[in-house]
Amino acid sequence: MSPATLTLRQALRLPPAPCLALVGAGGKTRALFTLAREFDPPVLLTTTTHLAREQAEQADVHWVLEDPSPETLTRRLEKELPTARLLITGPLEGDRWTSLSPGQWAVLRAFANTRGLPLLVEADGAARKPLKAPAEHEPALPEGVTHVVAVAGLSALGEPLTEERVHRLERFATLAEAEPGAPVTPIMVGRVLAHPQGGRKHVPGEAAWAALLVGETATQLAASQRVAETVWHMGVRAAVLVARAREQELEAVAVHLPVAGIVLAAGPSHRMEGKNKLLLPVQGEPMVRRVAQTALAAGLDPVIVVVGYEGERVATALADLPVQTVHNPHWEQGQSTSVRTGVQALPPGTGAAVFLLGDMPFVPPTLVRALVAAHAQTLAPIVAPLVDHRRGNPVLFDASTFPELMALQGDVGGRALFEQYRYHPVPWFDETTQIDIDTWMDYTHPS
Repeated sequence: MSPATLTLRQALRLPPAPCLALVGAGGKTRALFTLAREFDPPVLLTTTTHLAREQAEQADVHWVLEDPSPETLTRRLEKELPTARLLITGPLEGDRWTSLSPGQWAVLRAFANTRGLPLLVEADGAARKPLKAPAEHEPALPEGVTHVVAVAGLSALGEPLTEERVHRLERFATLAEAEPGAPVTPIMVGRVLAHPQGGRKHVPGEAAWAALLVGETATQLAASQRVAETVWHMGVRAAVLVARAREQELEAVAVHLPVAGIVLAAGPSHRMEGKNKLLLPVQGEPMVRRVAQTALAAGLDPVIVVVGYEGERVATALADLPVQTVHNPHWEQGQSTSVRTGVQALPPGTGAAVFLLGDMPFVPPTLVRALVAAHAQTLAPIVAPLVDHRRGNPVLFDASTFPELMALQGDVGGRALFEQYRYHPVPWFDETTQIDIDTWMDYTHPS
């Protein structure tokens, strides 16, 4: 999978028939119709607010329900459903199409659920401004949604926080902890998206939530990482998608996901003449500590260190670092037990994990960040460095592979999955990063 083929549907990990609502500002309608084109028809679309007359023209077929009777909609769906992207709205009110009645929505939701059809709904209004905060009655999330995507436009970044760019300015400023007129920052956008009275307002507890950032320039798109970090800092471990605006559609650029680090440090150092290699000093620090610091410096969160043999001593070498040590009581049964222990310790919402070996102290944070960046652009199930035409370490595993990692047995690690999945290579030209310390000779002559 290449960056050019990443779709919004893939980035959101959507099932074949979601009931998805779009809220927020700065690209909801473009996202609505872009997603509709990424599903095989028939696809059902509607709004719980209003839709501009010209925006509705993007649908293949548009039904205007003059009769508010749910029974009329039921009969029409059963007899006339086209193999198309079907938009269903109420009649015009001024220059905007109106929403369905609650009864009509219930019919549409039940029909989509029974037939296994995608149902996409625009559930918020923003007066065509790039940013917004919801009023008391907003957003208009209908009953039964399974996915909610909060949209924000990055075109406001660096511009003054004014009503020209922000719908519900005072509410936005309060949630963003900012003063009206101040330059809009990525942190402000992230705070409002993640706030329970902002982008997550009214989201049902059982619904999946994600953010979608829409930009045009390279500077705007680059700022998305800071927005994502702010969302995660507020305790919301969720996907933050980035898309480029292309006339009436969106082009997926990347998806930022919470990526954890798992340091495998449970082995017994059989070939080190009675010494625990993980505690040997490398450039003045215990080897395992250097590896953990690499994971932290690369921005992995959380960093989980799996210990086993002499686990207390290894944990002591990490005591003042912001890492989580997890003891593997079955370490003698092989590396698969440490892999499973690490995966079990991952918090909900983790999108991927980078596995680092405790005896490879020369891996730089830049290599880890390169793996994470490649995954963000591809959502490849496995990402690994390619060094001198050979697959190297560390290795990133997407969350989709976690069940297979949990099923590993014996003295094997994640390499067993390379037979099942094609991996995405990241070319790397520094062979010293791949030095691992297995013997005393390796330690005394690491080159």
